[in-house]
Amino acid sequence: MPNQIPFIPDNAPFTPEQRAWLNGFLAGVFANCAQPAAAVDAKPSHRIAILYASQSGTAEGLARKLAKELKAQGHLPAVSTLVGYSPAALAAEKYALILASTYGDGEAPDGVQPFYEELCLEHFPRFEGLSYSVFALGDRHYEHFCEFGKSLDAKLAALGANRLANRVDCDVDVDEPLAQWKADVLPRLNEAAAIGKSREMAASIVAETEKPAPNASFTRTNPVFAPLVDKKDLTHKKSTKTTLHLAFSIEGTGIQYEAGDACGVLPQNDTNLVAEILQALRFNGNERVKCGGEEPITLHDALTHHLQITRVNRKMVTDYANLGQCAPLLLLLDPKQQPDLDRYIYGRGLIDLLFEYPGVVQSPEELVAMLPKLSPRLYSISSSPLAHAGQIHTTVAVVRFNAHNRERGGVCSTLFADRASLSDRLPLYIQPNKRFRLPANPDAPMIMIGPGTGVAPFRAFLHERRAIGASGRNWLFFGERSAETDYLYRDELESMRSDGHLTRLDTAFSRDQQDKVYVQDRMMEQASLFWSWLQDGASVYVCGDASRMAKDVHAALQGIVEKQGCMTAPEVEEYVQALKEEHRYHRDVY
Repeated sequence: MPNQIPFIPDNAPFTPEQRAWLNGFLAGVFANCAQPAAAVDAKPSHRIAILYASQSGTAEGLARKLAKELKAQGHLPAVSTLVGYSPAALAAEKYALILASTYGDGEAPDGVQPFYEELCLEHFPRFEGLSYSVFALGDRHYEHFCEFGKSLDAKLAALGANRLANRVDCDVDVDEPLAQWKADVLPRLNEAAAIGKSREMAASIVAETEKPAPNASFTRTNPVFAPLVDKKDLTHKKSTKTTLHLAFSIEGTGIQYEAGDACGVLPQNDTNLVAEILQALRFNGNERVKCGGEEPITLHDALTHHLQITRVNRKMVTDYANLGQCAPLLLLLDPKQQPDLDRYIYGRGLIDLLFEYPGVVQSPEELVAMLPKLSPRLYSISSSPLAHAGQIHTTVAVVRFNAHNRERGGVCSTLFADRASLSDRLPLYIQPNKRFRLPANPDAPMIMIGPGTGVAPFRAFLHERRAIGASGRNWLFFGERSAETDYLYRDELESMRSDGHLTRLDTAFSRDQQDKVYVQDRMMEQASLFWSWLQDGASVYVCGDASRMAKDVHAALQGIVEKQGCMTAPEVEEYVQALKEEHRYHRDVY
């Protein structure tokens, strides 16, 4: 029988890329079968460090997906968080791809700051042997957009490291910037590393394809449509705002989550607003447009489910102004006019541009090109998987306001409040939050600080601890405007306090007395007891607003440590840092 080069048939359980590579590999083996073994051995793959600085889990998730992609290409990726990572370890790497989120006012995520501070030491060695690239994640609504990623990139370059590709800065919609970054980085990485293929890789591919396919996981691109089974107001009808308790059924879906995780919701825009936009543009909504997917969809579908229409940003104003040569808008885009542009943008949406500068958009394609994608909304889960089996609960503050003579609201919160009814199925997925978990020791005490909807994960924690029979003491600081109108989960919390499950419950209702009182004030009032809990090994959790509350609570914590522990400022910093390193100080702030 004549010798033939074997091949992998099209119906074999391989991807096209894997099949093509295996055919080439086997052809090479047979073509060189008479040569010494060393001559046909592939070159060893090079190690590539995939490093992430993540606050909510997005950067971590992207890093792990990138590692899988690199592994499939024959690389040897090593994924690691920058929490606890040392600059010396980075200096020892040859290749590094870094996904860096920015938190708060341009800061590194929790736990990453020590790495960056050590990197900035003047005596630190050079990085000439390192080739790297940074993918920076942030939110353009914040002043210091992607600041940590920018600073990290600049510092590594200053230390002599070689950029494989320029940094890419990403807003909340990551898909297109990530694709751009990978398109720049991966070819250069392959060229630099000159990675060969090996027989071991072939074996690993075969072994991987022989494994049974795992159950499909639900993600932002593949959500589960969960029915809404409960919706009720947590605030009194006399309150100046509305906060909702929502429950979704996940019975039979296989979805799993832990207390501390977040629920991602894919929102949809108000169809009345969509209709108004189509009328202003004189489009009928049936026009077919490309909106990220492979197949065209109707313009009405794109505006309802896929595109952000309730807010404008600088890029959108720029595109609109250039398209219509709108002189007033072009003047606002001068960098010197940034404060005026900020004032103009605040509270405006697409409909305002269409009314103020009509006739600019002439085609559906022009409209779709200038609109950002509608991003998922994340809500802390307020249920326990043990105490509330088969359900996910969330606690949502409904955003409503009047701006430029128009009533407006949050896309997702008004969907819940006004347009979603019981039994309606909404697209959800779980966003894990591995850094916001209950103490590993169920006997350890726990201090929770969660004003407003920040109480959501602590409701989950309390129910979970009760379900597992944890004996650790529980202390909650809760704050809102008024006890009469805004005391969220009042009956549950006071019942837990009455039966002893909630050891202490300290409330701060800012408008119930002449001088406003906040949770940080209650912390300082109980400074001595707070310190004694810390000395007993208590873990501290903070959830809620990042811009003010989290900073004020952090300052109060430092003040308690300073006064009760009789420490100097450097000692306070060292003590609080030790709490973080011991996983006893956790923040989930937004």
